[in-house]
Amino acid sequence: MKKFLAMVLALAMTLALVACGNSGSSGSSSSAPAETTTTAPAATDSSSAAAPAANNDANLSAVQKIIKEAEGMTMEELAKKAIEESNGQTLYGVGNSSRGKSALPLFIEYLQSIDSGYTLEFDWQQPKNNKIFDQLTANSQKSTGTFAVTLIQDGNQIESKMVQTGILDTFIPKEWADANGVNALTYDGYLPLQTLNKVFMYNCTGSKVYDNVWDYVAEGEHGQFMDIDSEIVGKNFLYMLTEDTYAGWLKESFDKLSAEEQAYFQPTIKEMESDASDLGLGPNGAYALAWIKLWVGSYNAVTDDGPICNNLVQTSATDQFGLLVYSKLRSVEESASASVNNVKVAAYQDGYEGIGGYGYCHYMFVPDNSPLPWTACAFIAYITCTVDGFSAWGKDMGGYSSNPDVAAGTEAKYGHSTGGGTEFPNKNDRGYDWWTTTGKLVLEDPEYCADAAFTVGSWIEMLDKYSAG
Repeated sequence: MKKFLAMVLALAMTLALVACGNSGSSGSSSSAPAETTTTAPAATDSSSAAAPAANNDANLSAVQKIIKEAEGMTMEELAKKAIEESNGQTLYGVGNSSRGKSALPLFIEYLQSIDSGYTLEFDWQQPKNNKIFDQLTANSQKSTGTFAVTLIQDGNQIESKMVQTGILDTFIPKEWADANGVNALTYDGYLPLQTLNKVFMYNCTGSKVYDNVWDYVAEGEHGQFMDIDSEIVGKNFLYMLTEDTYAGWLKESFDKLSAEEQAYFQPTIKEMESDASDLGLGPNGAYALAWIKLWVGSYNAVTDDGPICNNLVQTSATDQFGLLVYSKLRSVEESASASVNNVKVAAYQDGYEGIGGYGYCHYMFVPDNSPLPWTACAFIAYITCTVDGFSAWGKDMGGYSSNPDVAAGTEAKYGHSTGGGTEFPNKNDRGYDWWTTTGKLVLEDPEYCADAAFTVGSWIEMLDKYSAG
């Protein structure tokens, strides 16, 4: 293992040097984000670092020049540009979420409120099995692409495959920047549409209680989880556990276990100390690696979060648990054999210790060869800066707009914090601020994940996975 880790680290250093040498060739309109750029709705403004690039128009592509101009315009000004550009045409979009298809008719209605004669056809594609990166890469080979706009997840591959290669450009709407207190022209980071959370839930029809994050990797446990090789954001969650903050949370939770419980985990933690050192992790890295190893070796892979939810809410699923998208609870049909009240959201329980789940973003980008860049910018502004535009996503709990004004308006409109009332308390969403503080949600940082993929990622590939068979 040590020889393997040494080879991995050497490869990572080589790739890092190559990346640094090629940094000037990126087609992105903004550099890689700091962690705070992914933790919607908060945003940071790195004006001093980004300003030189913003002022160098000679290095901008045609689409990037439009984006730069668009970032200084209001949404209504963008709408007029979009109407002029795309009236009577067809917009092709591609995304990880089908909600883009639901949002486009609302966008068209908005443009028609400005010009009643405006028409736009659209086609929204949602590739399966993480093929969106292949589609966008193939699309980038054309001088003028097919896709006008994309909504995409997985910060690791976005950073390494889409941004560093110049395939996708970031557009920051003026109203979004104003709401977040940053400068659109010099903002350094991606544009998150929303943060989604996946949370630990367990069936409560029996006597078993999961009150510590280490309970999920205890002997004999097999939590239900989408496989990390089919939904890569799950692997990003594991990468992020090795970051100092989150590794510290795991250590703090371990310290709250009984001596007997600690004794079960300590051999694995001890075994991981040398690997943590070889991977250059912080003082609590061994705790993170131990949890990851035990999790990968025990979770029961399920094809989608929907089936996980449908299973956990059954009265017959006693003592089972899963890590799944929180909003899946919205679709549970109450019956004699299934109920939202058959599960508990672990982090909502008094006395729970440690990580409550993880959060990842849907990001909005404009392909660098977009055939309708003005329309793409207007669409992005509409869905990130208005409650109606965000409604395709905002109608569900567990998805938090990166625009604080839209987040507040969405809560006022849909009342997610009280949506379950006293009858279904699990559906009373405590909100982004609670989840990212008290709820200890692990947040995806694209830059960290892209770096960790070469080291921690290669280490994870060597782990034995659990097979229910």
